[in-house]
Amino acid sequence: MDTMRERFIDVTSRLLDEDPRLAVVLADISAAAFEPAHERHPDRVVNVGIREQLLVGAAGGLALSGMRPIAHTFASFLVERPFEQIKLSLVHQGVGAVLVSAGGSYDNPAAGRTHMSPGDVALLDTLPDWTVHVPGHPDEAEQLLRHAVADGDRNVYVRLSNHQNATPVTVEPGRFTTVRTGRRGVVLAVGPMLDAVLAATEGLDVTVLYAATVRPFDAAGLRAALGDKADVVLVEPYLAGTSANEAHAALADRPHRVLALGVPRGEHRQYGSMAEHLAAYGLDASSLKERIGAFLW
Repeated sequence: MDTMRERFIDVTSRLLDEDPRLAVVLADISAAAFEPAHERHPDRVVNVGIREQLLVGAAGGLALSGMRPIAHTFASFLVERPFEQIKLSLVHQGVGAVLVSAGGSYDNPAAGRTHMSPGDVALLDTLPDWTVHVPGHPDEAEQLLRHAVADGDRNVYVRLSNHQNATPVTVEPGRFTTVRTGRRGVVLAVGPMLDAVLAATEGLDVTVLYAATVRPFDAAGLRAALGDKADVVLVEPYLAGTSANEAHAALADRPHRVLALGVPRGEHRQYGSMAEHLAAYGLDASSLKERIGAFLW
């Protein structure tokens, strides 16, 4: 199986051949992989070097000129480092771009804290009108990327990770997918957390929803999935509680409980493997089973 990042490079290279309005802005990351596309489209594949503020500023300038720009680098360098430029060059200017990250929350823990970005989606939540896709498989990444490029002039964040599910889910952008039904509550698995959630809830009488798009939050889908017991568990691959306010707002007119699971705020400084980080944060299948069971029963 290819990775989400490899699929992104392949699909975007082909989209550049098809859409003269599309441009790609890079900050060294993935530049070598985009070299064939750059040779074909030297004016629409731009590498600004390790200048992440310029990366977003250039994307904003391209958008102001009528282009549909894709800006790409690791999540910590795409969202956190140039956040002011996102706020000003895109949102304040009233133009849109597609931000495509790699690296997830901790795809490469050995690189240290500089390459970890569990707070990226929460940070974008401070800005208005963003679409946020969190695919769990390369096939979903391709579908959501194509949707993002064609999504008018909206600001869209596509969050890619090496952490992925074994098989894709048939997704509809902006809608949650029902994977399993039950009566004792709803567990919402976001992107690459689905496999662990399915293993953790095997044999439990719960509904499992799958979200590959988290913004806008599918409030109607969550409400429709709940029975008499309005208990919700959120399992997100980034900062715990990122979607808690969205869930509370969706259920504001009825008594409910929400358990938000994800990466804790405290910094974990043991830079092991991705699997070791998942276990340390209680996001592996065995830990999730214990935490979900304790909440719902």
